[in-house]
Amino acid sequence: MANIVALVGRPNVGKSTLFNRLTKTRHAIIDPTAGVTRDRHYGHSDWNGVEFSVIDTGGYVIGSDDLYETQIRKQVEIAVEEADIILFLVDVIEGLTSMDKDVAGWLRKSGKKCFLVANKADNSKLFYDASQFYELGMDPIYPVSSINGSGTGDLLDDVVSVFKTNIEKEESEDIPKLAVVGKPNVGKSSLINTLFGEERNIVTPAAGTTRDSIYSRYSGFGFDFFMIDTAGIRKKGKVHENIEFYSVLRSIRSIEQSDVCIIMIDAQQGMEAQDLNIFSLAKRNNKGVVLVVNKWDLIEKETKTLKNFESSILQKISPFKDVPIIFTSVKNRQRVIKAIETALKVYENRRRKVTTRKLNEFLLPIIEKNPPPIYKGKQIKVKYITQLPLYYPSFVFFCNLPQYIKDPYKRFVENKIRSNWDFKGVPMTLYFRKK
Repeated sequence: MANIVALVGRPNVGKSTLFNRLTKTRHAIIDPTAGVTRDRHYGHSDWNGVEFSVIDTGGYVIGSDDLYETQIRKQVEIAVEEADIILFLVDVIEGLTSMDKDVAGWLRKSGKKCFLVANKADNSKLFYDASQFYELGMDPIYPVSSINGSGTGDLLDDVVSVFKTNIEKEESEDIPKLAVVGKPNVGKSSLINTLFGEERNIVTPAAGTTRDSIYSRYSGFGFDFFMIDTAGIRKKGKVHENIEFYSVLRSIRSIEQSDVCIIMIDAQQGMEAQDLNIFSLAKRNNKGVVLVVNKWDLIEKETKTLKNFESSILQKISPFKDVPIIFTSVKNRQRVIKAIETALKVYENRRRKVTTRKLNEFLLPIIEKNPPPIYKGKQIKVKYITQLPLYYPSFVFFCNLPQYIKDPYKRFVENKIRSNWDFKGVPMTLYFRKK
């Protein structure tokens, strides 16, 4: 089950700082000037073994006529609607403001589980000053410091306890879960309907018709798997919403629930930034990936049209290029079954286990012949390799100086593994550890 946490609050209360701490990144720009965060940031976090996605939103301002603030407000509203938990941030140093009261009133109406986070409580005095926010009617209050991390542990303990309570006991059946994701109006629901032979999902020319993630089990013709799509008519009041933002939120849920992601691309538009964003989400979550270029029937073909299109995609998704690409026309029922067969093959690749003996017999001679570059006059020697017991391909290399192994050499070793075992369509993680 996908867990999504949204960071919400008025401008300049430290949402981006907390986002960076939770995701262990510096993706969100931090600046004392209010309103720096205009675009959304998506990150992945975990606490005590519970994984969840984090959305950093812009400062929420009610009643403003400013164009940027109006757009930010719409996107915050979408984030709150999609999130499972809201972290409502306030500023202990500035104290309670009328804007905080407005945001609290709006969040209360949303009906979502909300944690009141009194940020910037960097010392004991400020810690106790957080009690002023009891006026907002939210209990308990979590005084934290996003800068140094104090108080965040208690907050996250309670956040993940809610997730653990909400996680439903899923079926123990070992059945592949395939997610159909992509930009709005690329033919995701049409693919589902073609496969199932019925109008299972609503299809319209309007982008964003599909709404909530659902499971559909397909069993027949030698196949047995769950297909994850997002279904349901959009609310009329949401026609003006930011479709790009909404498609990413839907994709986060579908990707996290899946084993393999079928990422659909519009052949007429090519692989755009939004497609790359979704591809990156699947890769970061270590899911299998199949790229399906739909509406191929609408493209005028020449001798090397397909080859050039494929090369363009591989160049954009580099360095992870070991990904199957299928060209389809869902409307004409062309290569739909091939796309599903490929996704199931990627599912098997993702589950592939290589014995320690075979790994060492194959890789150690290659590494001995092509050792890591000497760094600061020191020679790096790899002693032993094994695959970790994880749900995606992960390998650990024990060596004397792991800190000197650079990314180009990691890619070299990964390519050697892929050349000998079929991990096509599956992201791979290599760890170098001191023996």
